[in-house]
Amino acid sequence: MILVTGATGAVGGEVARTLVSAGPVRVFCRDPARLPELGPGCEVAVGSYQDRGSLLRALAGVDRAFLVTRDPGGDSDACFLRAAAAAGVRHVVKLSACAAGEDDADDPVTRWQRDCEDLLRSCGLEWTLLRPRAFMSNTLAWAGSIRAEGVVQALHPEAPVACVDPRDVAGVAVAALTTPGHAGRIHTLTGPEAISAVGQTRELSRVLGRPLVCRGLTAEQAAAHWSRRHPPHVVEALLRGAERQSRGRKTAVDPSVARLTGRAARSYARWAADHREAFGAAPARFSGPARV
Repeated sequence: MILVTGATGAVGGEVARTLVSAGPVRVFCRDPARLPELGPGCEVAVGSYQDRGSLLRALAGVDRAFLVTRDPGGDSDACFLRAAAAAGVRHVVKLSACAAGEDDADDPVTRWQRDCEDLLRSCGLEWTLLRPRAFMSNTLAWAGSIRAEGVVQALHPEAPVACVDPRDVAGVAVAALTTPGHAGRIHTLTGPEAISAVGQTRELSRVLGRPLVCRGLTAEQAAAHWSRRHPPHVVEALLRGAERQSRGRKTAVDPSVARLTGRAARSYARWAADHREAFGAAPARFSGPARV
């Protein structure tokens, strides 16, 4: 039995959908109504990381687990790992982030991610760490302004990042959960190229068949925008991460996706084409440039 957490997210949901066709899978979530369609063979365990009883019930009979946590500064990792050890889980594959392995990244969220990685490595279970660069799906945050105004707004719009398709991250997670040779390994995961917000806007313009404008934000404007959705420590992390991106610190391309899955990492152009409906589908005939 494999337990998947984070199945309401882009990576965890894809991991569960892939695994359910190959063997017994159970997902652990707080709200089953938010789960995507996972197939009839998937068990659902309801609970929370802070509810030890629900964790132990979800982990009963589980050999391997995929761990996703989203509470910077919280204790979800510690709660999960204590329960996993008590339940006899053998191997935990954890979703972390590229910045956790980069010496010049020192924001509150990255420090929390490093602490969580340390907890996993010292808990006595077999472990694998996945460190993806920014998800291509982060650009879904532009969907509303694209549909309404044909506008993308970004901090440091010319700064490239080797963003990765969440489906490729899920593919590596599935490999780590189902094939030998991943225990004690750290996998850095990127897309096949570094691309800026201007470049992403250009690709979206092509697949949507309409001109789009990419406008730069000041740090103050970006902070005000993010503050509507995130607490201050997350906003600080986003600002610091964007500043590192502006210095070219997120451009390195890693070949691990292809090496571990046997398939080339998907490009942003491919991701945009596959998700065009989210931005307002239109015939993919427009070839004009995005503007800054």
